[in-house]
Amino acid sequence: MKVALVSEGTYPYAMGGVSVWCDQLMRGLSDYRWEMVALTVDNSERPVWRLPENLDRVTAIPLWGPGGDRRRGVPPKEFTEPYQEFLLSLVTPLDPRPERAVRENVRFIAALRGLHEYAASGGDLSAAMMSNRALAMMMDAWHTIQADGLTLADATQGAWSLEHMLRPLSVPAVEADVVHASMNGLSMLVGLVAKWTHGTPLLLSEHGIYLRERYISYLDEDTPHPVKVLILNFFRCLAGGAYLACDALAPHSGYNRRWQLRNGAEPDRMWTMYNGVAPESFPPALEEPPEPTIVFAGRVDPLKDLHTLIRAFAIVREKLPDARLRMFGGTPAGNEVYHDSCVALIEELGLTGAAVLEGRIEDMVEAYHSGSIVALTSISEGFPYTVVEAMACGRTVVCTNVGGVSEAVGDAGFVVAPRDSAAVAEACVRLLDDAELRHELAAKARNRVLERFTLAQSLDAYRNLYERLSNPELTAEPAPPAPDMVYVGRVAISRYVGRVAREITAEPAVPEAPAEPHVGRATVNRYVGRVAQSDVESAEQAA
Repeated sequence: MKVALVSEGTYPYAMGGVSVWCDQLMRGLSDYRWEMVALTVDNSERPVWRLPENLDRVTAIPLWGPGGDRRRGVPPKEFTEPYQEFLLSLVTPLDPRPERAVRENVRFIAALRGLHEYAASGGDLSAAMMSNRALAMMMDAWHTIQADGLTLADATQGAWSLEHMLRPLSVPAVEADVVHASMNGLSMLVGLVAKWTHGTPLLLSEHGIYLRERYISYLDEDTPHPVKVLILNFFRCLAGGAYLACDALAPHSGYNRRWQLRNGAEPDRMWTMYNGVAPESFPPALEEPPEPTIVFAGRVDPLKDLHTLIRAFAIVREKLPDARLRMFGGTPAGNEVYHDSCVALIEELGLTGAAVLEGRIEDMVEAYHSGSIVALTSISEGFPYTVVEAMACGRTVVCTNVGGVSEAVGDAGFVVAPRDSAAVAEACVRLLDDAELRHELAAKARNRVLERFTLAQSLDAYRNLYERLSNPELTAEPAPPAPDMVYVGRVAISRYVGRVAREITAEPAVPEAPAEPHVGRATVNRYVGRVAQSDVESAEQAA
């Protein structure tokens, strides 16, 4: 069995949860052969991971290096016809009717296939997209459907960005028994090319929700509005089309599963696959630090919202003056300004010396053991390793209710609303001030990991899914996945994924997303599943 694993901006050139997961898969399924396809910035990146022996090859696809030369000639119809459909998808508003949205996504994927076929036949896709004819087509498409506002400068900027993002369409298809994209978006272009070329089964995982994180990342971008519309519509169409084109989806939490269903995924092809850890690698701590200490472990990144954690710690210090905050994790390239803003906030709040950005640490167990509790105040997550690893180490966690965090924590920690520093502080003080509760939850956290989130359970589930995808004649049901994983079955809707044309016999019934658990100040004085008696009334009022 050979699996091609595809990722963007992660393994083997960066640390982080997705990279940990990639490394776990390859080392854990050591009888498989692997190829890693890494979407990179400009090919200047160097590996920061020791590569496993069963990894045959790392193929880097730089997205932002030099492209093709801009040509003044008119591109052939083999380019202009699919490009016209591509542009119409980008300027057409989202139709709230599911069946119409499906048709639009099918048209978009068909257009991508046409652009790939143009490139595969020897055409220079980069040059064609930056040609005068292509820019004129973009202006015409915009003004046909959208209001005025797109200038030639905007069109040039939009085309330049899209040209870089579509570069995987010009790369020869990877050869493997299964292509596994670790995230939606640009990684799926690699899988689509393999499916179109070789009919390779395509599996899509999502740690965080790619489309949601793109929306968040563009909130503060200093980009003209029409360009934002083009780029974000591109990501929306690609995400929705990818859900239709893949053979199986393996979201990393029930939260992600609901997002995928809302954006066109079919429940018949979904397995919820929680991340797992090796418990022996994260032994429980035998003692606590002498001072009440909050630990954060993760990269320094706006999505981790360290500002909220630092502000919460300032409130904690008002009640526990000897408390400390230790933040472990490196600063990725491009996040230096955010790192500096965290340092400035620490100084502004008078926390210098008490709150420290420790930088990257080699031994994460040491980081978890150095704290009394572990906090994660992200505004977006998938199913974070930080939470599960800390729980395995017997540390009680305080987390924000994003992604699959509440599914990991269960009744073994505190879950509060994101960006609510007062709620984070109140939860931290409650735990730091109550050793009995802290130790009770710490033991419960370790047991929860042993029961539900082990690496062995995760690897068994992936092995079953890989074998099933690579052997369509297999009729036996796969082995039961890890506890809380959801197995739904095979696709039942008639489709021609290889050619992208799709015959809709029935729209999949998308259930209403379950209401999210109420979290925040009203329920901060409880750990999920057990409400302190004094808080029942306020919790009911808030609900």
